[in-house]
Amino acid sequence: MSAQLTAPVSRKAKFQDLGIRTASAAVLIPVALFGLIMGGWVWALLILVFVVGMLREWRALSHHVPPPRTWFLLGGLPYAIVPALSLLWLRMQPDTGLDDVLFLLLVVWLTDIGAYIVGRIVGGSKLAPAISPGKTLSGAIGGLVIGCLAGMIFAGGPLGILPAAVLSVVSQIGDLAESALKRRLGVKDSGNTIPGHGGLFDRLDGVLAAAPVAALLAALAQGGLPLWR
Repeated sequence: MSAQLTAPVSRKAKFQDLGIRTASAAVLIPVALFGLIMGGWVWALLILVFVVGMLREWRALSHHVPPPRTWFLLGGLPYAIVPALSLLWLRMQPDTGLDDVLFLLLVVWLTDIGAYIVGRIVGGSKLAPAISPGKTLSGAIGGLVIGCLAGMIFAGGPLGILPAAVLSVVSQIGDLAESALKRRLGVKDSGNTIPGHGGLFDRLDGVLAAAPVAALLAALAQGGLPLWR
């Protein structure tokens, strides 16, 4: 009887932050897609808003660092600005900008969703317990597989698999890096920019890591853009 009573609670606990993730996605994704589709100054303004928000969070995080804090404050500039410039450059490409950024966001978002769902259902060995105890190896592999499938479907063929795999892995590394930073600073969230759901860095860590790599792949792609050519 005891096992029957506790099992549902255990399953529920696995997805206890699903509501937070869903609410965050319900706010950020439509806003991001609107700005992306509009392009031009609308996209640039949206990126600027996100950069200002992230730099405000970074300044607040600096209070958890012993003085002098100059090195930490300066470190936040490339962390926020380099991905922002990458996203702006990608979208500015006249023929493939929209597709490239959509490809990037789709792979990163579905990697995150896949890692979350597979990790909660399958469980197993921890990916990096000292950094993020909730992340599992099964989740990382599941996120990678789903991210690659998303890239392949979006590209309409296997040419999308390799760039999707690269972006998926990099986005997960970015997630781990942000988790390591928060653990080092002794904070749960990067901020409270999204009321009740944490900060922008918490929700955009994968995109921040993958955007510069996506821009590099696009620039180096033989035959030019899009990413999968």
